[in-house]
Amino acid sequence: MTGRLVIVGAGQAGFALAAKLRALKDTRPITIIGAEDCLPYQRPPLTKKYLLGEMSFDRLLFRPEHWYADNDVEIRLSTWVEQINRDKKIVITQDGSRLEYETLALATGSTPRSLPAAVGGDLDGVYVARDKRDADLLAGEMRAGRRVLIIGGGYIGLEAAAVARHRGLEVTVIEMGDRILQRVAAKETADIMRVIHQDRDVVIREKTGLKHLVGRNGRVAAAELSDGSTIEVDFVIVGIGVVPNDQLAKEAGLEVANGIVVDSLARTSDPAIYAVGDCAALPWNGERIRLESVQNAVDQAEAAAAIIAGGNEAYDPNPWFWSDQYDVKLQIAGFNQGYDSTLLRAGSREGSASVWYFKEGKLIAVDAINDARAYVTGKKLLETGLNPDRAVLADPASDLKSLLG
Repeated sequence: MTGRLVIVGAGQAGFALAAKLRALKDTRPITIIGAEDCLPYQRPPLTKKYLLGEMSFDRLLFRPEHWYADNDVEIRLSTWVEQINRDKKIVITQDGSRLEYETLALATGSTPRSLPAAVGGDLDGVYVARDKRDADLLAGEMRAGRRVLIIGGGYIGLEAAAVARHRGLEVTVIEMGDRILQRVAAKETADIMRVIHQDRDVVIREKTGLKHLVGRNGRVAAAELSDGSTIEVDFVIVGIGVVPNDQLAKEAGLEVANGIVVDSLARTSDPAIYAVGDCAALPWNGERIRLESVQNAVDQAEAAAAIIAGGNEAYDPNPWFWSDQYDVKLQIAGFNQGYDSTLLRAGSREGSASVWYFKEGKLIAVDAINDARAYVTGKKLLETGLNPDRAVLADPASDLKSLLG
């Protein structure tokens, strides 16, 4: 175990890969290359507790600086790879430095979609929410009484709306689709989340897209919407999805298809190169998917670490996700892609509910809104392959534990 492992990307997946290898007592040299100027950190709290001022940045760090030296992990910050030479097994960074590798892991993550300059996306005051720099810029904008337009009614947009309302801003969310959460959740879940936001005075305008942002002296000042209306704004948050950072892999001749294609062992089309996290397109239930979640970034990276260290156990994910909005915790077990029916179940406490997803009669996912019992039960059912009795599910007085046999 003397050949160097180079990890491109210093996010959740990149760090988890290095940390797991050291936990497995693997002693090979490890170099992590990160484009940001700070040590690897948790991203989810950035746009929640960190943005609200409830958590300092040092508490977001996965490990303090001395951990890297203590564990013989070299980390190069403010550095990014511009080229992979697979024949020579070398990566070339932006300053022309060359670093040899025996094994290469791509943990390059994803990038938020931005608005085109043609519709005002290059104006000052237009933001995405992805990293520390974004959060710091947004913190300076979020002052009570100001007006923010959020473009996109997915989880990113709704979480941003919740934080903005908590800070006392006037919030408008526009969604060009028929409803919020259209690509990621059932109508029942969307209906519940819509009411939660509207009860807190968030204006949600569905079937409404952006026509053009209007600038004054180079800064966004208003938005012309697809329904012909114009609203005044102080700043804009764009939450219209992400794209995998697979260009580096593509230029190196690796197979890509909406992400870097990997097998169940996290290997790319080059057996010396692995890909993990948001950038990886992995096999799952006969399909190829990308899982944009902390859970997958950690689990897949740790599975890849075990493979690199000499194991051969395939990674078979049991997806789960979460979204915190106000005092509401939405927990998601499974992956609802391709669902053909749903069942809404009232929870045992006021304000709690769950939505159960089925495909050809088989349970594939559950959304639990302030309903930990439904989430835990659904997750166990999915992990064990048990299919719940829908009559029991439909009866809010029934005991969910009975579904587990």
